[in-house]
Amino acid sequence: MEPPAHVCLVSVLLSVALAPGCGGEMFTSLLSVKQAISVERKLIDSLKTYIEHELERLQDIRRFHAKVSELHTELHEGPAAAMANPLAAFTLIKRLHSEWLNVVFSNEALENAQALRSSYEEERAELPRLADLQGAARGLMRLQDVYALQVSGLASGRFRRVTDGVPTDVYLPSKAVLLSGDDCFLVGKVAYEQQDYYHSVQWLEESVRLFRGAGRRWSPENEGTLEDALDHLAFSHFKTGNVSSALSVSQELLHHDPTNGRVLKNVEEYENLLASAAPPGGGGLRRPGSTHLRTRGTYERLCRTQGSQPMHFRNPRLYCDFFTNGRPALLLRPVRREVLSLRPLVVLFHDFVTDAEAEGVKGLAQSGLRRSVVAAGEKQAAADYRISKSAWLKDSAHSVVEKLDQRISLVTGLNVKHPYGEYLQVVNYGIGGHYEPHFDHATSPSSPVFRLKTGNRVATFMIYLSSVEAGGSTAFIYANFSVPVVERAAIFWWNLHRNGEGDEDTLHAGCPVLIGDKWVANKWIHEFGQEFGERRCGLSPVE
Repeated sequence: MEPPAHVCLVSVLLSVALAPGCGGEMFTSLLSVKQAISVERKLIDSLKTYIEHELERLQDIRRFHAKVSELHTELHEGPAAAMANPLAAFTLIKRLHSEWLNVVFSNEALENAQALRSSYEEERAELPRLADLQGAARGLMRLQDVYALQVSGLASGRFRRVTDGVPTDVYLPSKAVLLSGDDCFLVGKVAYEQQDYYHSVQWLEESVRLFRGAGRRWSPENEGTLEDALDHLAFSHFKTGNVSSALSVSQELLHHDPTNGRVLKNVEEYENLLASAAPPGGGGLRRPGSTHLRTRGTYERLCRTQGSQPMHFRNPRLYCDFFTNGRPALLLRPVRREVLSLRPLVVLFHDFVTDAEAEGVKGLAQSGLRRSVVAAGEKQAAADYRISKSAWLKDSAHSVVEKLDQRISLVTGLNVKHPYGEYLQVVNYGIGGHYEPHFDHATSPSSPVFRLKTGNRVATFMIYLSSVEAGGSTAFIYANFSVPVVERAAIFWWNLHRNGEGDEDTLHAGCPVLIGDKWVANKWIHEFGQEFGERRCGLSPVE
């Protein structure tokens, strides 16, 4: 079978700004996406100016049309003496020689268009790249998978999944954002180009439905058409083994483009396959397995429940209290502590930061935000299983950072001063931003974690600097529970056993953010420097 010819995702006008190969990172941080709003405001203003100038130009053309129509009528339908008037003869010759020429070949339309394009070029550096477009599309597919959302629901602006045959709204926004046939075509096209036909079929089917409903009306901003969507959908069906649907869609495409030789050839081959003794069976769409995420089922279930695991939290040994950690500084203002798990020990400290402190930390981090990386052997690299931007803040960056370090030390009893504690890492998540199951402690002796030469990461202290409307929970995979985002709270756990071995029960994940702008601050505390504090070495090698 011959696949569809390549369809550009960008127009000629955008081709420079969205050139393939340019690295895009806007989609990895919602702050970056929000900053793009001001760019679009400028483009809208430029477009308004262009429209005003074009209306003036068209008004001049209408005036010229009215003038020449009236004069022509007088000459054509008036008395013969009218043409004998030398003034009338002169004005007719002048109009035909120069006035029509000036109107027809006027550069005003081109000048107006050039002014609009120049305004666009001025903002080019701030525009999303092709990689951003693809990353945003993959973010939607990630949300679709992890939260079991219906594509039709997403297209209608609703975050909905089917539970026991009953559609249920996971989240219902106050204002629905509808997707067009072209929007869905782009998402399906991204999946198609990655040979991910499980997703391409679903998004292209929705694209076809929406294009049909629009009555095939052409819109200048669209890249795809009904024919494009049908073309890619047919081949996607074929690649999933659904030859009968591939044939049906191809026949519909031929109705719109009856001379398309490639599609005619494909139809013939589909018919031959179906007429063969053992036609290939579709078997329905099956989501591809994951080669790197062995705990995908548990991870996604915990993300969907968003902290509602009653069997876990009914444990009578879990408790809440006012905690001072034996510190005089906390006697008058103890911390509200909630023990979420005993194995591993996971503690939530409520109201750990104030609103002003949270906003201050976010503000300090904004200029330093860069694409988050993960350990890749001895180096660090960006990865699709971690979508966010992060920045590192020294305690000397601002008094608010120093105060947080002091407060973390008070409640944990640990030495968090650099290099015994890493600098505060501030993270802002992007579109469908997440961090798939991972350990915070190093699992390889070549890990960059050991560059500080203060041992492994013994503990994690993570502060929730913002709230989210849906999603974004912290899921502990082997411990089988998840914690929803609690604004201004902080979560703490030990990564290592007392013997220095990694605690496998701390495998955890940052679930994709469904709705909201998630900010966290991480403080990773190392083994060395804790010898006389809260985390002394155990006497037993198995402790």
